[in-house]
Amino acid sequence: MGSSGEYLFKAFTFILVKPPHIAVLPFVNLSSEDDAQYFSDGISEEIIHALARIQGLKVISRLSSFLFKKSSLSAKAIAQQLGAQFLIEGSVRSAGQRVRITAQLINAEEDTHFWSSSWDRELTDLFAVQDEIALLIADQLREQIGHFEIQEHLVIPPTQSTDAYTLALKGKYFFNQWHPESVHQGIQYFQQALAIDPLHLDAHLGLADAYGFLATTGFGPRETSWQQAAQHISKALSIHPQSASAHYQLANYEFFVGCHFPKAFQHIQKALSFDPNDPESLQFMAFLYLLRGQNTIAASYLHRALQINPLSPESLFYEGYYFYRQGETSQAVARFEILLKENPHNLPALISLMYTLIVSKNLAALEEVMARIPEEGIMDDELLGLRWMRAFLAQEKELTQQYLADLEVRVRNNSSFQADSYLYLIYAQMNAPDQAFAHLAQALQKKSSILLLAFSDPLAVNLQKDPRYQSFYQTIYGAATSKFATEALVEERKALMEGESMQRAEEQLKVLMEEEQAFLNPNLSLRSLADQLQLNANQLSWLINSQYGLNFNGFVNQYRLAFFKELVTKASLEQFSLIGLAYESGFNSKTVFNTYFKKVEGMTPGAYIRSLK
Repeated sequence: MGSSGEYLFKAFTFILVKPPHIAVLPFVNLSSEDDAQYFSDGISEEIIHALARIQGLKVISRLSSFLFKKSSLSAKAIAQQLGAQFLIEGSVRSAGQRVRITAQLINAEEDTHFWSSSWDRELTDLFAVQDEIALLIADQLREQIGHFEIQEHLVIPPTQSTDAYTLALKGKYFFNQWHPESVHQGIQYFQQALAIDPLHLDAHLGLADAYGFLATTGFGPRETSWQQAAQHISKALSIHPQSASAHYQLANYEFFVGCHFPKAFQHIQKALSFDPNDPESLQFMAFLYLLRGQNTIAASYLHRALQINPLSPESLFYEGYYFYRQGETSQAVARFEILLKENPHNLPALISLMYTLIVSKNLAALEEVMARIPEEGIMDDELLGLRWMRAFLAQEKELTQQYLADLEVRVRNNSSFQADSYLYLIYAQMNAPDQAFAHLAQALQKKSSILLLAFSDPLAVNLQKDPRYQSFYQTIYGAATSKFATEALVEERKALMEGESMQRAEEQLKVLMEEEQAFLNPNLSLRSLADQLQLNANQLSWLINSQYGLNFNGFVNQYRLAFFKELVTKASLEQFSLIGLAYESGFNSKTVFNTYFKKVEGMTPGAYIRSLK
């Protein structure tokens, strides 16, 4: 885990969550066209989404794994930063209506490649080949890791039109650059995709995300941008009512537009019920609990999000915000400074850093940070509120009076929700509860959603002992409850066989391995062995894991190793090839043989042979 997750990982080790197993690195674009990068990114994302559908398999999110695009780091170093045991890497080459995709699996702990394959297909077969890749990868991982169930299909075609799919991929590629100009380019591609297929879910979600981005950042007209976002969220839900992404976006809409905390909470609960490992939903749930002051529960959700999305700037921001709300100001400052070093124009990090310095009464550091405020991007009311906070810390009474008067005028003129928020916080800092609560009541009537954040902010701590605070707390936040519990985070292992059927399967498996020596087949797989037993692959995986405590490879390789050692005792120690005997025992790779032998015997095969002399 990278630095952004280290503290929480140590602080909340009591939470019984398995670490993510796999990260899909962005596939390398080998096409001649420069803009084909969107296509290779889309292939990588689809594999991430497909594998994430498997319960019991933790998959690092795109936001973190894509940080290593064109990275020169070793696979082992990347895996360590992502907290992944396995990596998938590959390449995509498209030409006309044909595409060639290669993929390979890496055991990061051992730094070995243990599986690779390639596909040459027509673009019309794209969804089928994505499904085939995801299923093969899942099979290989199960044989390496242990039991989890794999559905018959992992890739659900988002559209019947390859052209619409390609346009939506372009839209997502440009949107993910998080720049106003590129977001507008993305919108154009999403709209073109919908012109071909009006029911393309990903295009509607992309447009909702894009318009929401423009609304919240101020790069688009707030009211009309949110209206457009709402239209596409509604359409997405009509197409797929159980879309986690749609409910996540609806939670944002209810929070920032509807000023309705309970509805936002309900929709984020729905999002997590449909996708418990969605990092954005986990982070947003943590955020909502932080606002309610339930920091321990918030930390639980944030910890889960960090395991899936350990390195993205968004994760680092939420972690810093957690520390700010927790009162651990030095940790918060460290996180926000890391973000600002990467991107000096990261306004949420910049503003949160200033809040942290104000709470800790560090005037000198606050003034240094305020000198770094970009000329464009921060709203006038926000800047005015921050200037009041600085003047208040510096005990400059004339300036505080001037700034307060200006802000009160802006509130009366309804200039922005930021003015409402800062006036509330200023009254709190002045220890003027009557003015604070009177203003709060008026601001809530006009649905000033920014107050959902400001109400319980550490800068308003002076108000929390007032009886009116609890009354407003219930009005604003409602009675949100959490279904979070440690036992809910432990993978449920249901029995896939029992009684006579399980006993019969065990007996048949024993015959196949001990009498018929099926392990001597170097191409033996879980599925092929299951076919011989007339079992479903999920059943055989469960049987091996539950009854022998092994994954498939460990189960088969123990027979191969025993057979190898038997061959060694019968062979002339001067006249045989170690690797030859390993292949004769069913191992299909020198690396796999050497690695497994040393893991089990605690020495290399050569050292073992010498010990027999």
